[in-house]
Amino acid sequence: LSPVPNPSKVVAIGLNYMDHIREANLGMPELATMFCKYPSSVIGSGEDIRWSTSLTDQVDYEAELAVVIGKTARNVDAEVAYDHIAGYMNCNDVSARDLQFKPGDQWLRGKCLDTFCPLGPYLVTRDDIPNPHQLSIQCRVNGEIMQDSNTGEMIYNVPYLIEYLSAAFTLLPGDVIATGTPHGVGAFRDPPIWLQSGDEVEVEIEGLGILSNRCDVVPQQQ
Repeated sequence: LSPVPNPSKVVAIGLNYMDHIREANLGMPELATMFCKYPSSVIGSGEDIRWSTSLTDQVDYEAELAVVIGKTARNVDAEVAYDHIAGYMNCNDVSARDLQFKPGDQWLRGKCLDTFCPLGPYLVTRDDIPNPHQLSIQCRVNGEIMQDSNTGEMIYNVPYLIEYLSAAFTLLPGDVIATGTPHGVGAFRDPPIWLQSGDEVEVEIEGLGILSNRCDVVPQQQ
């Protein structure tokens, strides 16, 4: 199971790595780009990522550092943000790109499909990760390295994100912040690379273990 099986919310940050912005040929965002993933999208390591080709055939991987809130945070200053963190996990922000960029959907359906938020395999407590901004981060598909970067590429760091988010809404214990993905996603490769049934996707962040999930394409929505 996911170490946090039913968070009240998963808040994800887009375009938060400089190397990802360079590969996408986008300018520096003036503000952190935010979206949500529903709790029903959460699965654990070893569980299948599932989708139907009747809904999407452009499923992408995104390795991300997940921050887990440890105590209620509202209007928290960045200087004391770490006091509100329980720990860290690997996250795979699985994305259906054809749905994500469909006019009117505003990323919602493409990011929130059931099983599209694998988390784990562990929740590593904050004291074991003294600096979350100096961690190697990788995504591998069938053993091939697709993303290989460092959390030092983050534009908006963890304390800033907690301050920014908690100014707008309350972060509850167990809530998850997915802090963005580095370069190497399938959508911006030439040609694009999409996940296929049977693919094994691994997300590994230094000190957080390996999050591993198999892809299972089903014939119709279930």
